[in-house]
Amino acid sequence: MKNWRINFVFILIILLGAAIISRLIYLQIVQHDFYQALAQGQQNLFESMKGERGEIFFRNGEILATNVRKNYVFACPEEIKEKEKIAEKLANILGKDKEELLKKLEKDSLFEEIERDLSQEEERKIKEDNLTGIYLGQADFREYPQKEIAAQVIGFLGGSGQGQYGIEGFYDDILKGEEKFQEEDFDESDNINGSDLYLTLDYNIQFMAEGLLEKAKEDLKIKGGEIIVLDPKTGEILALANFPDFDPNKYSEVENFDLFQNSAIQKIYEPGSIFKPVTMASAFNEGVIAPHTTYIDKGIVKIGGYEIYNYGERVWGESSMIEVLERSINTGAVFAERQVGHDKFLEYIKRFGFLKPTGVDLQGEVFSENLEFRKGYEINFATASFGQGIEITPIQMARALAVIANGGKSIYPFVVDRILENGEVVRVNSKPSGEQIISQKTSSQLTAMLVSVIENGYGNAAKIPGYYIAGKTGTSQVPWSSLGIGKKGYSDKTWQSFIGFVPAFNPRFLVLIKLDNPQAKTAEYSATPLFRELAKYIIDYLQIPPDYQE
Repeated sequence: MKNWRINFVFILIILLGAAIISRLIYLQIVQHDFYQALAQGQQNLFESMKGERGEIFFRNGEILATNVRKNYVFACPEEIKEKEKIAEKLANILGKDKEELLKKLEKDSLFEEIERDLSQEEERKIKEDNLTGIYLGQADFREYPQKEIAAQVIGFLGGSGQGQYGIEGFYDDILKGEEKFQEEDFDESDNINGSDLYLTLDYNIQFMAEGLLEKAKEDLKIKGGEIIVLDPKTGEILALANFPDFDPNKYSEVENFDLFQNSAIQKIYEPGSIFKPVTMASAFNEGVIAPHTTYIDKGIVKIGGYEIYNYGERVWGESSMIEVLERSINTGAVFAERQVGHDKFLEYIKRFGFLKPTGVDLQGEVFSENLEFRKGYEINFATASFGQGIEITPIQMARALAVIANGGKSIYPFVVDRILENGEVVRVNSKPSGEQIISQKTSSQLTAMLVSVIENGYGNAAKIPGYYIAGKTGTSQVPWSSLGIGKKGYSDKTWQSFIGFVPAFNPRFLVLIKLDNPQAKTAEYSATPLFRELAKYIIDYLQIPPDYQE
C-alpha cells in the first residue's frame, strides 16, 4: 500500500503517453492526405486549366474545325466618351469602315470584339495610341479553315463556349475539354483535351455538291436547296450540302438565323413524285399488285369535291405499274394506294420511318407527325400516294429510298465515323442495318422499275452510259403555309427533286437533290441534270467499274 502513489503516477504516465501516441498516429497516418493537401494549399498556387476543344476532320483528314491562338482587340463601349474619334483612329489602324466600328462603340455593352486576328504592326499602333476603352488580349479561337464548306453540318462554337448547331452542338460534350484545378507544376500526362472527330463526309464529294447548288443558283435562280449523298448499305453520309450557306468564322455577322439551320434535317417539305416508289413498295410487298398490273387511267380521280389530275392533265389510258413510275402518273399512285388500303398504307409509312426522326447525329433534327394526313380522310391518302399532303424531311426521304436500294432493310444515317482521344480511336460509329421493311423480292422489283424510269421515262436526263441507274423525279407544289402565309391550299411555287442510286443492282451511293422553286417546268429539267453531273463525278472519283460496255 505504501507504493500506491508511485504506481498511480506511473499508470497515468502510461495512459497519457498512449493517448499522445494514438493522436499522432491519427494525425500522421489516418489523416495524412487531408493535412498534406491543406499544407500544400497554403504553400502552392492553384489555377484553373481548360483542355483544348477537339478538332474535326473530313474522312480523309482535311481539317474542318481547329483551334488557333490569336491576338485580338476589343472595346468597352461604356468607358468610351469620344466614340467617333476612337472609331476613326481604329479605322485608320485596322483598315476597317469607320461607321461599322462606330456602331459597335455605340452599343450598350461592356465587351465588343473589334478584330480577332491582329498583325504585330496593328498591335503596336494600338498600344502606342493608348485609346481609352480599347483593350488588347490573346485567346484561343475556334477556326473553320474550309469557311462555307459543310457550314450547316459543322455548326459553330458560340461566344459562350458552347457548340451550336450541327456537329459542334450534337457532340459538344465530347468535343469540349475538361476544366480542372491544377497545381502550377501539374502533370502533363493528365489529358484534359476534348476528343477529335473524323467524319464520314468526303471533302471532294462535298465540294462538288456545294458547287452544283451554286450553279443552280446562277442557272435556275433557286431560293434554296439541299444535296444528300450517302452509302445506302451503311448509312454513312458522304456529303450534305445546303444553299444558301454561311461562314462559321463570321457567324456573329449573320442576320438571318435561318442560315444556321440544316434544311436537310430541320425543314419540312412535301416530296412529290419521288414518294411514289414508297407507295408501290407497300403494294408489292402486300402482294396486291405487281409491276405488270394494269389499270385504266382516265386522267382524273374525283374524291368528294376534290379532283386529282396527272401532270399536264395527261390521259394515258391502260397503263402498267412500270409505266406509272416511268411517266409519273398520279392517278396510278392513287390506284396502288387503294389496293393496299388506308390502314396498311399508313403502317408502311410508319415502317419506312416517316413519322419519327432518323436519329442522325446532328443537332436539331425535326420531323412531322403528319397530324392532318393522319386524320384519315380519303383525299389525304390519295394525295399522299404521290407525295403531296405528307410532310417529311430530305434525310427521311433519302433513308426511305435506301431501304429499296439495299434489299429492304432500314439504315441509320450518320456523319461521325470515329472518335479519337489523345490520338487513339475510342469509338467507331459503324451502324448495322436495321429491320427488314420490305422483302428482298419487293426491293428487286422496285429497283428494276426505277431503272426503267431512267432508261425509258422522265428520268432519262440522268442516264450515264455504261451504268444502270435507279431513280425518280419529283415536282411538288409548295403550300401557302410553308411560305408563312396563313391560308389553305397551294401556291404556284414548286419543290423539284431527284433521288437515285448507283450502280442500281449493287449500289455504292445514293443521291437526293432538292431545289426550292427553280426556274424550270419540272425536276426533269432542273434536279435531274444536276444528279447526272454529280453521279458521273462520284463514279469517276470512286473508280466504280461499268455495268456494261456500250
